Amino acid sequence: MSDELKRIHPYLPTLLTQLRKGKVDRREFLRTSTLLGLSATAAYGLAGCDEKKEQQASSESTTAATTTTTQTATAPAENVVRVGMRVPALDNPATFSWVYDSNVVRQSNDYLTRTGYDNVTRPWLLEKWEASADLKTWTLILKKGVKWSNGDELKADDVIWNLKRWLDESVGSSVVGLMKGYMLVDYDTGQKDDAGNAKMGTKLWEDNAIEKVDDYTIRLNCKEAQLAVPEHLFHYPALILHPSENGKWGVNSIGTGAYNCTELEVGKKAVMKRRDSYWGNKAAVESIEFIDLGDDPAASVSALASKQIHGLYEASTSQYAALQKMDHINLYTVSTGQTAVARMQPIHDTWKDPKVRKAMRMAIDTEKVLQVAHLGLGSAGEHHHVCPIHPEYAKLEFMKQDIEGAKKLLADAGKPTGFETEIFCKKDPDWEPQAVQAMAEMWRQIGVNVKINVLPSAQYWEIWNKETAPFAFTTWTHRPLGVMVLGLAYRTNVPWNESFYANPDFDATLTKAEGILDVEERRKVMADLEKIMQEDGPIVQPLWRAVFTGFDKRVKGFQIHPTYYLFAEEWSLTA
Repeated sequence: MSDELKRIHPYLPTLLTQLRKGKVDRREFLRTSTLLGLSATAAYGLAGCDEKKEQQASSESTTAATTTTTQTATAPAENVVRVGMRVPALDNPATFSWVYDSNVVRQSNDYLTRTGYDNVTRPWLLEKWEASADLKTWTLILKKGVKWSNGDELKADDVIWNLKRWLDESVGSSVVGLMKGYMLVDYDTGQKDDAGNAKMGTKLWEDNAIEKVDDYTIRLNCKEAQLAVPEHLFHYPALILHPSENGKWGVNSIGTGAYNCTELEVGKKAVMKRRDSYWGNKAAVESIEFIDLGDDPAASVSALASKQIHGLYEASTSQYAALQKMDHINLYTVSTGQTAVARMQPIHDTWKDPKVRKAMRMAIDTEKVLQVAHLGLGSAGEHHHVCPIHPEYAKLEFMKQDIEGAKKLLADAGKPTGFETEIFCKKDPDWEPQAVQAMAEMWRQIGVNVKINVLPSAQYWEIWNKETAPFAFTTWTHRPLGVMVLGLAYRTNVPWNESFYANPDFDATLTKAEGILDVEERRKVMADLEKIMQEDGPIVQPLWRAVFTGFDKRVKGFQIHPTYYLFAEEWSLTA
């Protein structure tokens, strides 16, 4: 027996028995066993499948396979890969709100872990981790010999500085939404708000919640049990930054990644140059350029067709047919937990009554919105933000369109003739305003007249989580677990709670679910959470997206990640 299997978490034999008896599927076994500290190689071996083949199969190309190794390809004279992607302000990674922010910085700065194309989380800057039997103590062990670009060695102090900064309420990082239930407590600041109520803050639940064991070992001493700590460490704002730069990032910032940023112009481009002193395998591509082509999908298609760029971060539905016709392009697609929600803020009079919020849900034919707005690529939404691909997803009775039922709810709420309101959404990608338009027509059937305010993307990002936008349509990316999504988006007083939803029963039930290892037991609690969302929640959720993009066939090693993460050190370019 290997040393690894001698140190296994006490729940792993039970999990393996469940796999062999068919009580959990292979995907759930792989995800949970690796979260508990088993290496991916060992987990795949116990599951009786090939790790490399499974990873490649997780990212599908609709044309030729693209798994040529980087070492065998002949690089062109200009060894540069150009990607069409928005380039926003990138100065404070801990507060990133969108994946494409992180796709630039992740080339120069690493994460402690990495959740792969197969949704299995592996150590990255960590060598390994160990979880206690009760999931309240997590020991994180760093790789030795990892060097920053300035020559410093990565040590535990660097990681602890980052962890504490993410959880500092003054920073405003969305990591709080994931970790609040097990690392933080609320406290009375001694101040009062305008209404005279006590202002509450958050802090570490005890002084040694984050503990340095030695120069390469950190221990998290948690208030509550938590299954998904390794996945939380790959949340895209959780980039490991050098403490000397005080959380700021820019040109020539210190990193541990394969590339260094040499040029950055917001709204135009970011240039990343290969770093020869990288601790991992040397990247094959000399330079990565991210080119901001704006909101116009035609401009991106034109740039791809003329080979000015090699690929797109994300393709939209209006580009799908054009991409299929390009002989030099591979079209990739993957099923995901990506979605968008029309969130209503209950802090405003219009949306205070749960009956009104539920009526807005009942008015929607989600199957029709999926067809109209997203070419039927994906699945219909169920208004609770837990995806069928999430392991703990609980199948409830499908929430069908019910116009008469919605009208009755509005009448019960004192709005028998409906009301008028305004919804904000962004122009790009084009399926978003199309979905909003389709829903607005359905809301009109229950007497709710919705004015649609379509904003440029940059302008929308400024108001998406502000009280000045009581009703808005916001995209949410894929997460491996449903509990992660709910913690980020709906836990009381966390940075990404754009609806300002506050429900103590929801919070307590979510914390309970986060600590349950057995997926069947966790699913029972998730059913309660889904019911709370459908009855009381702040969202209308029309669809789940199957996402896609196009990349030049000359770019080898590219795979589409369900969260649109880009790992340029895996790519090579052929002539």
